Amino acid sequence: MNTFSKTSRGRFGIDKAYQIQDFARNSFGIILASSSLSLIIKQYIEQLKSFEVSIDIFDAEIAKIYDTFDCKLHTITGIGKTLVAVIFSEIGGDISKFPTIPKLVAYAGLYPKNRQSGESINTKGHLSKRGSPYLRRAIWLASFVAAFNAPAIHQLYERKHAEGRDHLNIMGHICHKMLSIIFAVMRDNQPYVPAHFSS
Repeated sequence: MNTFSKTSRGRFGIDKAYQIQDFARNSFGIILASSSLSLIIKQYIEQLKSFEVSIDIFDAEIAKIYDTFDCKLHTITGIGKTLVAVIFSEIGGDISKFPTIPKLVAYAGLYPKNRQSGESINTKGHLSKRGSPYLRRAIWLASFVAAFNAPAIHQLYERKHAEGRDHLNIMGHICHKMLSIIFAVMRDNQPYVPAHFSS
């Protein structure tokens, strides 16, 4: 059961594991081939364990390389070094190439626009194909983590939710706040100091 929780990265707990187990036990097709299927499942579990080990090794190496740079992005609440390393590598070490926050926002493709389909999410919850897809995804993930782990940003999320805004709209807003924080930390080369946001 611990393997199930770990390989799902905490998304599924013991209740879900028992539910799948019961479903499998009562499946006619699985009963007929239980021995062979059991072997296949065990092999998949071993592969997942191997992947987990590889991910841990790569994460440790990424953190080691990131530590060689004079960068304070890892001080932003709720964001690990692996994700911060992606953000840092996409922006580059010189934040001055983005003279303003809107320039950085545009580079990430996280700016307000009319509704259309695509690949990125902006402040209105709409999608765009412009900007760096790698930075955009990293900012989205960082914002999601911060929204439920960083007290000040979580307060911002709750306030916007109380105003009647939907989840995508709020997350688009938080993505902008995250980019503002990143911009300030890189510009000043100072650790992030949590603050309460008024908008």
